[in-house]
Amino acid sequence: MKVLLINPPALNTIVANNPPLIDEERGINPPLGLLYLASSLREKGIDTEVLDTQVERLDYEELGRTLEGKKFDVVGITCMTLTLLDVLETIKVVKEINPHCKIVLGGPHPHIYPQETLNLQGVDYVVMGEGEIVFPQLLLSIREGRSPEKIPGIGWKENGEIRINPFPGYIENLDELPFPARELTPYHKYYSILTPRRPVTTMITSRGCPYSCIFCDRPHLGRKFRARSAENVVQEMEECEKLGIKEILIYDDTFNVDRRRVMEICELKKEKKVGIHWDVRVRVDIFDREMARKMKEAGCERLHFGVEAGTEKILKVLKKGITLEEARRAFQIAKEEGLKTLAYFMIGAPGETREDILETIEFALKLKPDYTHITILTPFPSTELYKEGVKKGIIPDFWGEFAREPQKGARIHYWEEILTENELQELLKYAYRRFYLRPSFILKEILKIRSLHDFLLRLKGGWNLLTGRGTRLRSQ
Repeated sequence: MKVLLINPPALNTIVANNPPLIDEERGINPPLGLLYLASSLREKGIDTEVLDTQVERLDYEELGRTLEGKKFDVVGITCMTLTLLDVLETIKVVKEINPHCKIVLGGPHPHIYPQETLNLQGVDYVVMGEGEIVFPQLLLSIREGRSPEKIPGIGWKENGEIRINPFPGYIENLDELPFPARELTPYHKYYSILTPRRPVTTMITSRGCPYSCIFCDRPHLGRKFRARSAENVVQEMEECEKLGIKEILIYDDTFNVDRRRVMEICELKKEKKVGIHWDVRVRVDIFDREMARKMKEAGCERLHFGVEAGTEKILKVLKKGITLEEARRAFQIAKEEGLKTLAYFMIGAPGETREDILETIEFALKLKPDYTHITILTPFPSTELYKEGVKKGIIPDFWGEFAREPQKGARIHYWEEILTENELQELLKYAYRRFYLRPSFILKEILKIRSLHDFLLRLKGGWNLLTGRGTRLRSQ
């Protein structure tokens, strides 16, 4: 059996309000979920290939030509609601090349909408939750021609009827998973605008977030914090360094949930003399000077802080669980310890007024982060925000409608109880210009330029700021 895992093109992906300097110009990251699956399949002796169409810059016609020379029995595709249109277009291309292959979708969208996903043309199976254990079991059942009825978390069609098995729960011991098979992709091509180092990669050291923000939900990963051991994390860092990778972007929801583990990772990385650089997402309320110092000594370059709002009122609405003073303290510590910072903010929360948003913009400037990432708050499927908005009639069940009948031109609905979408868009553009068009920021970015590639990325980002492109909802 030959399995092909595809990261689909991003040509029809719905993108909501991402900033021009940290959007498509921010770089290209490896499809980490598929690489985890690939390593798990290869460990079971299953012939597996990964095709990342995004890093290869393939459109659908080029994807078809690439597939013509390949043999495959099963195609696995990761699927988010925002990428559903591209996933369906990819399925169409795959089926034209090989009508008899089986299509398996995994990721957050089929986890939230398994029934709707299986009703879509070309989809044979869905995998709910984490796929590293159940996906190999599914492939074995396909190879042997038997029903997957005993495999938890699998949905499929049988005699025209959709069947969905109960959710299997989450993988408890993440150390048991093999490291992502980065060598199956052109890993030297991945980069980030936040660092001049090439190549970069992504890494996950934990899964699950124990916090209760109303705008965030990853049901396929759960709320229980499950962490890899320090030894396991540093061992993967060593492997990345051997591949020639220069920097790691750690994509945990919250890296510093377990303070002791953070310290152990830093100490072990220093002890083993692993020189690779890294950056992480951390919370301001559980960040302190000793942690900052240890991380800096262990090669950490920058911290991504989710602040989200510049007023106590909206922080409470979002159930963020932090205070403005904790944010001020965290950014001050990071700056004093020589760590770069990226601050996340959002506008358009329930009950938020224009005056509240202007306060948030001013607060973002006072924190003096190296970069800031601001978006209009988007009600994503399965979140508390989305459920409450639908219940109150503030938004329609537009994601449910899209899951049932995905069409181009789909419109994201925002929380327009006080401010309209147009008003929020104008405030978003104002926020970005206030931050990124400051002379001090422009000079700092010019001094960072080390290559023509860096120059062109920053030039494009600056042009998008001036013209307003990249701050609007778009369907590509």
